[in-house]
Amino acid sequence: MRKSDSNARSAISVDNADIRLIRIFIRVVEAGGLSAAQADLNLSLSTISEKISALEQRLGVTLCKRGRGGFQLTESGRLVFDECQRLFGSLDLFSRKVAGLRSNLGGSLSIGLLDNVITDPRSSLAETIAKLVEVAPALHLLIETRSPGELLRDVVAQKLDLVVGSFPRMALGLAYIDLYEETQNFYCGAGHPLFSLADQSIDIDRVRMYRIIARSYWAARDIKIFAISTPHATVSNMEAEAFLILSGCYLGYLPDHYAEQFVQAGRIRPIRPDIFSYRAKFQIATTEDWKSRPTVRTFVEIMSNQIKDAEAGRKRPECN
Repeated sequence: MRKSDSNARSAISVDNADIRLIRIFIRVVEAGGLSAAQADLNLSLSTISEKISALEQRLGVTLCKRGRGGFQLTESGRLVFDECQRLFGSLDLFSRKVAGLRSNLGGSLSIGLLDNVITDPRSSLAETIAKLVEVAPALHLLIETRSPGELLRDVVAQKLDLVVGSFPRMALGLAYIDLYEETQNFYCGAGHPLFSLADQSIDIDRVRMYRIIARSYWAARDIKIFAISTPHATVSNMEAEAFLILSGCYLGYLPDHYAEQFVQAGRIRPIRPDIFSYRAKFQIATTEDWKSRPTVRTFVEIMSNQIKDAEAGRKRPECN
């Protein structure tokens, strides 16, 4: 028998029943276990276990260990999961490309962003743009950076099709699609008196003795946190705030992903994360009719899926 004949006979022909089993397996892995996937799948624990066993029998490999010891992927399970992700990624890309042909995803799409989002690993913006170019190669992109208030203003005025950011106040008449959360820490620079002070020696009263920065778009929040009447400096973007903090004369907020480069260099440090840190919700803001606008809808769907897939990858259990 020729080698090619042997390979052909050993190949697995995937049918609709296999696809259903694979989808269940993916949901279980993304959830981190059979029990955790019950609500999402709307199946009993025993049924999910049976489906996983059926897929294992179909593929001829053990995909995971499950039981009292918890859920763990085997090495084969990890490889199968990765291939399944690629399979459905290809199917998803095919669907979007065909949809793009039907809806003629041409023209232009104007997108507004906050500054320095590029350092945020959770944004998945570069991956979103790559996927968008795949499904709509003729689409012209216009990307602008603004403060949160300016972003919303320009969507309302129809100067921008959609914006991605964290918004202290929501403008009426817009739709908001939740994406992820960003951690904001309160920082001081290496030359500041608090830099070498132990965190347990720092409280809000001590912080109020020093110069505090307010962000123009979050000024009310920054002032309220520290119960001060006026800030000692006001900035409109992260780079300006970083300069002031690095001077060693001011205290202020920065996103953790943006500040990390300076933290690693020993130039700034977070102060009392247990008291001052908070999480800011990132959203897409666009017009309420966004679902009827093919280019906007495609961008929203791609970015939402990219962030969801990236988050699932971070939560994926390790194999043995």
